[in-house]
Amino acid sequence: MTSESKAASAHAAPAPQIGPFAQLIFGSRWLQVPLYVGLIVAQAVYVLLFLKELYHLVAHSFDASEQQIMLIVLGLIDVVMISNLLVMVIVGGYETFVSRLNLNGHPDEPEWLSHVNASVLKIKLAMAIIGISSISLLRTFIEAGNLGTTRSNFTESGVMWQVLIHLTFIISAIGIAWVDRLSDNGHRKEAGHG
Repeated sequence: MTSESKAASAHAAPAPQIGPFAQLIFGSRWLQVPLYVGLIVAQAVYVLLFLKELYHLVAHSFDASEQQIMLIVLGLIDVVMISNLLVMVIVGGYETFVSRLNLNGHPDEPEWLSHVNASVLKIKLAMAIIGISSISLLRTFIEAGNLGTTRSNFTESGVMWQVLIHLTFIISAIGIAWVDRLSDNGHRKEAGHG
């Protein structure tokens, strides 16, 4: 045993002993693993959807109008943003609620993962949902020129509801960020940093 490993083992604190009920409660976090695996499968489905939409874009690029191409591209962006949301939930959720991934120093470690916690994850998810909603709303606005015709996929009340739902997402995200900020300020004051 080298002197470095002896020093490391001397400074390592013994694992705290917890009772069987506490072990059961703490171990129950592993029940989330199949949920994250399911989200990985969902992401694979989104990859297939992206490739399908990309094929349609390339195959119909010469006979489609600019508006149709724009709608397909917005659909691709929407799929990418949903996929990014899935990555945040899978990686951030696993790291926060199940177990550490031990990616420190890995060249591909996401920048945001180093400071992820449940609070940061909530805000990032809220912002991603607003982004996804924005793309969906933009697609609706582009197609809104056909309102009242048989080519329209939307009604006026449907567009109104989409706008109201989008505004609800924005107000909710602002509320989450505000509550998080109040909570963070409260923790700082308790720690004597305020």
